[in-house]
Amino acid sequence: MTQRISCLFAAVLLLGISPSQAQISLRDAIDRDYDEQLADLFLHFHTHPELSNREFKTAERLAAEVRKYGFEVTEGVGGTGIVAVLNNGDGPTVMLRADMDGLPVEEDNDLAYASTARQVDIDGIEKPVMHACGHDVHITAFVGTAKLMSERKDQWSGTLVMIGQPAEERIVGARQMLEDGLYERFPKPDFALAFHVEAGKPAGKIQVGRGIVGSSSDSVDIVVHGIGAHGASPHSGIDPVLVASQIVVTLQSVVSRSIDPLQPGVITVGSIHGGNKHNIIGNRVEMQLTVRSDNAEVREELLDGIDRVAAGVARSFGVPDDLLPEVTRLPESTPPTINDDELAAQLEAVFTDHFGADMLFSEPRDGMGAEDFAYFVQPETGVKGAYLVVGGTPEDEMESAPSHHSPFFKIEPEPSIKSGIEMMVVGAMALMPD
Repeated sequence: MTQRISCLFAAVLLLGISPSQAQISLRDAIDRDYDEQLADLFLHFHTHPELSNREFKTAERLAAEVRKYGFEVTEGVGGTGIVAVLNNGDGPTVMLRADMDGLPVEEDNDLAYASTARQVDIDGIEKPVMHACGHDVHITAFVGTAKLMSERKDQWSGTLVMIGQPAEERIVGARQMLEDGLYERFPKPDFALAFHVEAGKPAGKIQVGRGIVGSSSDSVDIVVHGIGAHGASPHSGIDPVLVASQIVVTLQSVVSRSIDPLQPGVITVGSIHGGNKHNIIGNRVEMQLTVRSDNAEVREELLDGIDRVAAGVARSFGVPDDLLPEVTRLPESTPPTINDDELAAQLEAVFTDHFGADMLFSEPRDGMGAEDFAYFVQPETGVKGAYLVVGGTPEDEMESAPSHHSPFFKIEPEPSIKSGIEMMVVGAMALMPD
C-alpha cells in the first residue's frame, strides 16, 4: 500500500498537481509537514521556552504560523493567549486548545537541543526555563493541525476555533481567557478538545479517558508566626519552625482521618522556608501547599481542614490569637477535568476505526495531576469536552522515563507530534462532518 501511494504521489507531481490539490492521505500529509516544517518548529519552541504569563515570543510565533493558513487571529486574549478562527460554512463549532508555557526548571538531560533559556518570572526573579511538561509538542501539533484543517476544508463544515493558552502550569490561563471574553467575543464552541503528551506512555499511541481525567488543584500559602528568641533560650519565645513542622505532620491526618477513605485526596507541602541563622529563633515561616481531590465536597473538606489544623496547632504551642497563621487560597486553582461520556465514546469509536484498535491504549491514572482545561468545559458552559492523551516515550524506555516537571524530562517528538496532529484533525472532522 505504501509503494502504491508513493507511485500515485509521484504521478501527481509529474502532472504538475500540488499535493494539496491531490488530497494526499492524511498520514502522508503529516509526514510531509513534519519533514518540511514541524521538526524545525519543535526545536525552536523547545529551545525558546517561556514562563507562565510571559509567553510573549511564543504567542507571537504561534499567531504568525497560524495566520498563514487563513485563520483570523486575535492576540493578547487573557494576557498572552491567542484565538484563531476559521469559518467554513454551517455546522458545529469545535475548539482545539494547546497550552504553551514552560517551567522554571534547568534542563539536565542528554538532548543535543536542551534548553539553556533564562527569563525573568512574574515575581521579578530570573530563572532557568524548560519545556519540562511537553507543551512544545502541543503547540507544534497545533500548527500542524491548523495547516491540515485549512487544506481540507472540503472535508468538514462548521467553525474551527483554535486557542493558544497561557499559564496552564499556574492553572490560571484558561480562567483568564474566559474572563477576557473568550466565549463572548469569539464563537462559543459546542465541543472542546485538547491533548497532553505523556512520558512513560507508548510513543505515538493515544488514549481517550472516561469520566475524571484530571483532579482539582488548589495552591495554598501559609505564613506561620512566632516570637523570636535566642536559640539557646527557646522558652523565651515561640518557635515558628517547630509550629510549622507540626502543621506539616498534622496536615496528613486531614487526608487519613477527615475524608472518606474511598475518596482520593492529597495535601503536599512543596515549600517551607524560615529562619536565617543557627542560633536564632525567628518569627516567621512561609509554606506553600498543593491540594488535590476529585470532587467538590472532598475539595472543601481538605481546604477547611488546612484552616483548622493551622490554627489548632498554633494554639497548642501557645501562639496568641493575633499571631495565628495566615492561610491564603491563591487564584491558582482548577476544578476536576471530566470528559463528557458521550463525546468520549464517539471519539474512541472514530479513532479505533481510523487508527486501528492497536493504536489505542487504556491505563488508569497514576497520580492526581490537574489541568485547567476544566474551566472550558464546566457544566454551566454547556460545552462538551474531551481531554486526550498521546504517549511520548519509546517502548524500550518506558520503565525508566523521567517524570514530568523533572530536569531530566524528555519526549520523543516525532511520533508524539504526528499522532497529536492526526488525532486532532480526525476528531475535529468527525464532529464537523461535511
